[in-house]
Amino acid sequence: MTSTGGTEVEVDGRRLRLTNLDKVMYPQAGFAKRDVLTYYATIAAVMVPHLAGRPATFRRYPDGVEGKSFFEKNVPRHAPSWVKTVVVPSRREDETGHPADTVEHVVIGDIPTLVWAANLAALELHVPLWHTTRSGTRATHPDFAVFDLDPGPGTSVVDCGRLAIWIADYVDTHGHARPLVKTSGSKGLQLYLRYPKPVTWDQARRWALGIAEEMERTHPDLVVTSMTKAKRAGKILIDWSQNHPVKTTVAVYSLRARPEPTVSTPVTWDEVARCVDSGDPQDLTFRATDVIARVARDGDLFAPLLG
Repeated sequence: MTSTGGTEVEVDGRRLRLTNLDKVMYPQAGFAKRDVLTYYATIAAVMVPHLAGRPATFRRYPDGVEGKSFFEKNVPRHAPSWVKTVVVPSRREDETGHPADTVEHVVIGDIPTLVWAANLAALELHVPLWHTTRSGTRATHPDFAVFDLDPGPGTSVVDCGRLAIWIADYVDTHGHARPLVKTSGSKGLQLYLRYPKPVTWDQARRWALGIAEEMERTHPDLVVTSMTKAKRAGKILIDWSQNHPVKTTVAVYSLRARPEPTVSTPVTWDEVARCVDSGDPQDLTFRATDVIARVARDGDLFAPLLG
């Protein structure tokens, strides 16, 4: 990112005006907007390939993580002309059963667009399990499955790690490749598995639900598949419903709106096992500076998902 004076910068040939660089976005950590922009510009080389072709949803925090936030699906009105977008059907339907409206999403396919989004205080970036193709913008089939492990009251990412290993072992022994795993950047873990061949969304949901119910049957003291909050105390929810064309999950390498600038970070199964053994949730908690150092050392642990 080459400065051209003031807050005007040039990013890969695109001119951007960056604003409020000294505004503190994470007060407890003293992490300013300047640091947010630096993080995204630095991590872009490994993050952008996972965003490319996917309609993005922004979660914006204009006044930092302690202020109000809002989700933004439609491209902002004053987006530069070079920002690529894609128009997709909304989830709403008219009386004929056809989409009643469309949404024009930003598609983050290059570093300037990622930096531009970060400048809007889009701290969190969320994407679906499908990407646009030459044949159109319909979500014809999922690229991969996701198991979102969400710890209920009285549990932590340590318990998520134990469950993640059970799921990975089960999948492995039933003829599938071992999933990849990342932290949510918040409290849980997310497992991703690329399908060996195209499947329908119904097939994806049935398969994910079947595995979730098997985990609940064999580990009823820890696992729940129901969204009902009253059933979640002391248990881990396997959110199998994320395998749906209208659902999104936080993008790999995205910052999260927590007191510290934590990141949704790919991890190894050895790291998950060590966290389970130690019982310390901090073993699977990574901040922006940690992630930059990890990528410099280990590369992109989620690269196999790119196919």
